[in-house]
Amino acid sequence: MHNAQEDSDLYLRRIPWWYWAIFFGTLGLTFYLLGPILTPFLISFSLAYLLHPLVDRLERNRIPRSIGVSIVFAAGVLMVALGVLLLIPPLQTQIGRLGTFIPQATTWLQQEALPWLSRRLGTDVSRLDAGRLTQFLQDNFSQAGGIATNVATYLTSSGMKVAATLANLFLVPIVTFYMMRDWHTMLESLGNLVPRPLLPAVGDLARESDEVLAAFLRGQLLVMMALGSIYGIGFWIAGVEFAMLIGIFAGLVSFVPYLGVAMALISAMITAAITGADAVTYAYILVVVGIGQALEGSVITPLLVGDRIGLHPVIVIFLVLAGGQLFGFVGVLVALPVGAVLSVFFRHLQELYKRSQLYGEDAAQPPGAG
Repeated sequence: MHNAQEDSDLYLRRIPWWYWAIFFGTLGLTFYLLGPILTPFLISFSLAYLLHPLVDRLERNRIPRSIGVSIVFAAGVLMVALGVLLLIPPLQTQIGRLGTFIPQATTWLQQEALPWLSRRLGTDVSRLDAGRLTQFLQDNFSQAGGIATNVATYLTSSGMKVAATLANLFLVPIVTFYMMRDWHTMLESLGNLVPRPLLPAVGDLARESDEVLAAFLRGQLLVMMALGSIYGIGFWIAGVEFAMLIGIFAGLVSFVPYLGVAMALISAMITAAITGADAVTYAYILVVVGIGQALEGSVITPLLVGDRIGLHPVIVIFLVLAGGQLFGFVGVLVALPVGAVLSVFFRHLQELYKRSQLYGEDAAQPPGAG
């Protein structure tokens, strides 16, 4: 008697390869062509995926699902508004100070950093043109302090841009509300479309993909926020200039192992050197980075993420760059979640391949056969 896995394998072998090529090719082309309008739906799906477990918990406590969605939605909006009120003003102030910091950084580069490198390397690097770098940075950051003005100017430059932006802002809460309310109904409808012989295999894929997505969306994002907070608050206590910017940047890139801690350490050390900090500040920086690294390795990542994603750092970097190249900013946002889910599919495809006749007659036999 065949088990469910063998039935699924037999069913898959009957499907011509060109069927899968057409299916996935059409799916990829559709997403590529619809990329410009997918942003609000991707954001809504991510929010619904993050928040629907809270709605489920309220529903188990006999709170009607629509009311539970409203409660969770209102709490989320309140948290976002509170974060904006607390973070945006000091962040905008720090970005505005970059314009005056760049000439100071250029002076330090020409008078201290390059001569030091020349002595260490035994070659003259002091003639490197730092002026071009200064001009580039000033051109990009001279207006950074007026973020709100720049955004308003961009939006008002075209009526279509205004309409598209307002439409996206209007769609996200509506689509998110309906997705959270009808989450299980949508999953059941999708499940009813799956061929019955493939249902066990698809169910396994869905469960493993859910674990991976939960580890990333609910875990990795919390890790990034935790590390950004540790570095930002720690550097602020240490008296490092631009502590919030450094913390946010280090937290955002911490999805690549060791990149976040490296960026935090290098950025804080260079900033301290440019501003003429004393030796105690450098010691504080080392302490903050050491605490962040220790907590990340022993507490934060094991507790919130674990080892369920398992993507190699090189693959992570490739996915982010490929997503940005193919789909722009939306591609960068979805690159890692999609890559994590694809790793589950590739793992199952590898197992299916090793059980196939293409891999070898002996490998295709079930364990204990023969």
